[in-house]
Amino acid sequence: MTNRLKRLELTWIGKEDRPRLEPRILLEDQELSYAKRVSKDDIFDNRLIHGDNLLALKALEQEFAGKVKCIYIDPPYNTGSAFAQYDDGVEHSLWLSLMRDRLELLSKLLRDDGSIWISIDDNEAHYLKVLCDEVFGRANFVANMIWEKRTTRENRRVFSFNHDHVLVYAKVKSAFEAVRNPLPLNQTVLDRYKNPDKDPRGPWQSVSANAQAGHATASQFYDLVAPSGVKHRPPEGRCWLYTEERMRAEVTKNNIWFGRDGKSAPRIKKFLREAQAEDAGLTPETLWTSADVGTNDSAKKHLLQVFDGESRFDTPKPEELIARVVEIASNSGDLVLDSFLGSGTTAAVAHKLGRRWIGIELGDHATTCCLPRLKKVIQGNEPGGITARADWKGGGGFRFFKLAPSLLEKDKWGNWIVSKQYRPEMLAEAMCKLEGFRYAPDREIFWSHGHSTERDFIYVTTQNLSPDQLRFISEQVGPERTLLICCGAFRGKPNFPNLTVKKIPQAVLARCEWGRDDYSLNVAEQAPVVAVEEAKAEASSNNGTKTKAGLRRKKAAPVQVLPLFAGIDNGSKR
Repeated sequence: MTNRLKRLELTWIGKEDRPRLEPRILLEDQELSYAKRVSKDDIFDNRLIHGDNLLALKALEQEFAGKVKCIYIDPPYNTGSAFAQYDDGVEHSLWLSLMRDRLELLSKLLRDDGSIWISIDDNEAHYLKVLCDEVFGRANFVANMIWEKRTTRENRRVFSFNHDHVLVYAKVKSAFEAVRNPLPLNQTVLDRYKNPDKDPRGPWQSVSANAQAGHATASQFYDLVAPSGVKHRPPEGRCWLYTEERMRAEVTKNNIWFGRDGKSAPRIKKFLREAQAEDAGLTPETLWTSADVGTNDSAKKHLLQVFDGESRFDTPKPEELIARVVEIASNSGDLVLDSFLGSGTTAAVAHKLGRRWIGIELGDHATTCCLPRLKKVIQGNEPGGITARADWKGGGGFRFFKLAPSLLEKDKWGNWIVSKQYRPEMLAEAMCKLEGFRYAPDREIFWSHGHSTERDFIYVTTQNLSPDQLRFISEQVGPERTLLICCGAFRGKPNFPNLTVKKIPQAVLARCEWGRDDYSLNVAEQAPVVAVEEAKAEASSNNGTKTKAGLRRKKAAPVQVLPLFAGIDNGSKR
């Protein structure tokens, strides 16, 4: 019997199988992007992405890792309808794998003080909790919000399920707790503030003047004499909140209330203006009632109002619910992300509340629901929801993106080649992303398509480079910099210390799964994974080589000396 300790974890069929994701580039559809200037504070740095959310998250990783303040997702609940062809064990395992893959990428995007909020029902809530413990760390669990999603009783079932869960995790719990926002004072709380003694400082409410005596000092036990002459002692097991000296001072300042007759137990006056000045707010509770954050039914009615009575989405979340999440977890200008955008509620709410946002949606809802809804928000023509509360008048904009096709495809003989859909600048950007470079083409220096540091650059070309061409590039780069060249082919054995030369597509064949566009939760429609094992041997034998001599950098040659891409006009634009 072994004494070796094993990690406590949730296991399921296929847990060890992980997708080898291709880091796609994003292509803007400028005809669908939209903007309208209303005020100087308008925010235009928003993205609406149409495509598989796992691939989209991978596409965002390089640019947005560690930059997202608040993530809200409402993934498909595992009710079995999406997995009808599988038995329960396989169905459950597929759902867990698909969720795990997305949560791991989402975790990378979060800031240290960021948080993720996940709507889920009872079918998977408890398994999802354990899964999130693995991904985010059990110590970073914040809370499980209970949302009253309906107020009517469902009499056709054994139990009427009136709530959903919203699991909350932080990237770093202590960092999140330090910046978590309180809820604003609502009308119920404001109604508690009165002014029965006509205090010139305005409305106030009273709180107890005594506290538990467990950690009290001797100075907190004394007889308190009210201005009326009545003596008061703290109840058994309790002490006064203030020392006798401090209490006398507070009485003199009219900060202690002894009731209308002056004989009641003392209470401390807390003024509304002080609470508002300190922006104290309310500590969020974990029970969210329909009266505060709406229901599924109220969200449906709102969406019908937005689209003039036309039903475009079956299961929207109310704007009030998402607004509470966004207001607790972020501030104006922070970045909010939803990778299951659905009807566009998270983006609409984030926009109205002055946050930047990224929304991802695979289905047709991206263009039939999210796009027109967000246009209405920007036009100031989206009624209902939080529009009135936020005093929203319109303005701002977003850019509409689609995922680029897979970089590689097979020709009619079964060989991997660069996709014919890729224009030169698309190929350069894709190779930058694959190799970990920031795509930033230099119009003056033909060989600089991107950089990883101030001295490390990348050049992408479809040419077959000769030794003379490589020598010329090496001289241009100079001894103080290094350059990765990704080219169609090269002749000879390059021998330049400042150059690394790789062939494409051979250099990237074994990196990821090519040609797969759908990792969605609709498993029945998923395309088969493209095998890449056949490319490994060829890729390993064609990896780039480094060489020796380098010369002082000369003046950069014009692009025409070495075309950016063989046989392609260098002036083309995406």
